[in-house]
Amino acid sequence: MAAVAAGPSPGAGPGDSPEGPEAEAPERRRKAHGMLKLYYGLSEGEAAGRPAGSEALDPTDLNGAHFDPEVYLDKLRRECPLAQLMDSETDMVRQIRALDSDMQTLVYENYNKFISATDTIRKMKNDFRKMEDEMDRLATNMAVITDFSARISATLQDRHERITKLAGVHALLRKLQFLFELPSRLTKCVELGAYGEAVRYQGRARAVLQQYQHLPSFRAIQDDCQVITARLAQQLRQRFREGGSGAPEQAECVELLLALGEPAEELCEEFLAHARGRLEEELKSLAAELGPSPPAPDVLEFTDRGGSGFVGGLCQVATAYQELFAAQGPAGSEKLSTFARELGGRYFALVEQRLAQEQGGSDNSLLVRALDRFHRRLQAPGALLAGARLAEAATKIVERVARERLGHHLHGLQVAFLGCLTDVRQALAAPRLAGKEGPGLAELLANVASSILSHIKASLAAVHLFTAKEVSFSNKPYFRGEFCSQGVREGLIVGFIRSMCQTAQSFCDSPGEKGGATPPALLLLLSRLCLDYETATISYILTLTDEQFLGQDQSPVTPVSALCAEAREMARRLLTHYVKVQGLVISQMLRKSVETRDWLSTLEPRNVRAVMKRVVEDTTAIDVQVGLLYEEGVRKAQSSDSSKRTFSVYSSSRQQGRYAPSYTPSAPMDTNLLSNIQKLFSERIDVFSPVEFNKVSVLTGIIKISLKTLLECVRLRTFGRFGLQQVQVDCHFLQLYLWRFVADEELVHLLLDEVVASAALRCPDPVPMEPSVVEVICERG
Repeated sequence: MAAVAAGPSPGAGPGDSPEGPEAEAPERRRKAHGMLKLYYGLSEGEAAGRPAGSEALDPTDLNGAHFDPEVYLDKLRRECPLAQLMDSETDMVRQIRALDSDMQTLVYENYNKFISATDTIRKMKNDFRKMEDEMDRLATNMAVITDFSARISATLQDRHERITKLAGVHALLRKLQFLFELPSRLTKCVELGAYGEAVRYQGRARAVLQQYQHLPSFRAIQDDCQVITARLAQQLRQRFREGGSGAPEQAECVELLLALGEPAEELCEEFLAHARGRLEEELKSLAAELGPSPPAPDVLEFTDRGGSGFVGGLCQVATAYQELFAAQGPAGSEKLSTFARELGGRYFALVEQRLAQEQGGSDNSLLVRALDRFHRRLQAPGALLAGARLAEAATKIVERVARERLGHHLHGLQVAFLGCLTDVRQALAAPRLAGKEGPGLAELLANVASSILSHIKASLAAVHLFTAKEVSFSNKPYFRGEFCSQGVREGLIVGFIRSMCQTAQSFCDSPGEKGGATPPALLLLLSRLCLDYETATISYILTLTDEQFLGQDQSPVTPVSALCAEAREMARRLLTHYVKVQGLVISQMLRKSVETRDWLSTLEPRNVRAVMKRVVEDTTAIDVQVGLLYEEGVRKAQSSDSSKRTFSVYSSSRQQGRYAPSYTPSAPMDTNLLSNIQKLFSERIDVFSPVEFNKVSVLTGIIKISLKTLLECVRLRTFGRFGLQQVQVDCHFLQLYLWRFVADEELVHLLLDEVVASAALRCPDPVPMEPSVVEVICERG
């Protein structure tokens, strides 16, 4: 076991020194272990199974780099019993055999690779040997070629120098020939109109003639050329001033004149003057199309003509100017910017005049296409003429037109809403033919709501064209922010909803004595429309707007809740006004019926008065009308004898003592005192209490106004015995039918009690009619 653990070499003899094989074996193992560490990127501690950075080096670790077999064996002998020592030996032998087996497996698996690598190395040696032979032959050939080349160069050296001199002389003679022929060439080019060729000839010879002008022959050539050049410049100026040619030809003339040395400042002024004349002709032709006599072309055709004519000409002028007069510097650029700004302003004025004619149109697609082309055409001159700010001016025009279109669509929505109201008025006022019923309020409400919503969607679709991706100006800050939030959402949609509320408010401001000319049914319909808007429509419209117009503007907008609150408040005002109007209509009938009758000399009642029947009929009609648009509402629990109650001067126990047979006119103070005491303890009725959005609340308000009017009219009259009995019969008839319309039947009982009691107070002979007789008359009536 000790031999196995120590691992001595089998060939070691007893005379070997410590520097022999025993000392070299651990060194080899450490080298192999170090190479494995480098391959796997491990530190010494990690290779030994310890965490990186550990300072402890265990000499008893079999896998460690600092393993010491003597220390390991001493530790085993000290700490382990014999049985454990035997087990350790068996385990170590097993591990050695496993390692040998693994090593053999690795050798077998990589044997083919080793053989292939050996063959490859052998082939490489053969290939390199052949390549070395070829390189030697190539070096020999290159040396022979170099020798031949040197000998040829030495032989031709003298001839090469003579050829070079002759070539130089030949080139000089050709130049001299060109100079001597220059006057005749210039003359011929001028006669043929080849001005560009003449200027090039002059440019090629100018420097030479200037350098050798002290020689008489060259001086004569220079003088002849100057005379011809002056004539050439005169013809170019004449051609330039005639202006019959286009912008490219005139730019060519200016370029040739500049090449001939003409003053640039003067040419710059003349160039801009001629360009102004051409562009003003374009502006005049555009202005002629706006005249009253010929029919104006559509806005798209107009902007196309302006873009191809004026804007295209301006681009040509700007490009030619910058190429010709680049040496003018900032002063020249400012001159060009002023020129473009002046003419561009006139062009913009014509475009705005033509666009103003489109404000009344309903088709936005043609207008947006025209604005898109107008804006696109001005991007090129805007880049060329940054100082003139033409592109910014064009964008402002587009923004102004977009704002005007928003106002136009807002006005269109307002007109459409008023048109819907007019249709409702006509439908309500139309005579009903026998057997044919007109549209009900619910149908009219649905028609109005759908018509308004369709107009709103059409307006949103129309203005959405301004923000389409294919439109050139849609990426401008205004159309990505303010146009969406403040223009469309606030200006168009919120503005229209508030305009609707203001229009509805106008029906409540000046009702007149009988409600003015506004049909009560229209008030009821508008009230329900505003309530529907508060419930769902406003939220739907604003959500639709926000989805279509995703603006990037951070400006504050009207919250949906605030707009819904305004619509609900307007619905409440309209419904309250409807209650007042209907209450006034019934009140007028009751007031006239009380004021126009002689209650002192009336006959004994035999029937219910016709006006009371009319009141019940009108109330029933109002109940049906309101029920078409509003829900029923909540009523208080009704007593079982509501329809059997009979009104008389004895209907209240508190009044029996007041109207007992012992009543005599000599005790008015006691009667008034008892009446006032009764009022103190009775429940106060608020006639004009807030109206809720249901049928019961609306009918309750109308009946309170009507009965309160009847009470006040009764207090102003004096009644005879039969007059009191007639009031008793009328009130009982009203009680039979009106209690079912109100939220609390006690309300009707109290008001009618007070009417009968008030009539009794104002009757010198208050003899009531028997309740059974009253019931018979009312049932018969």
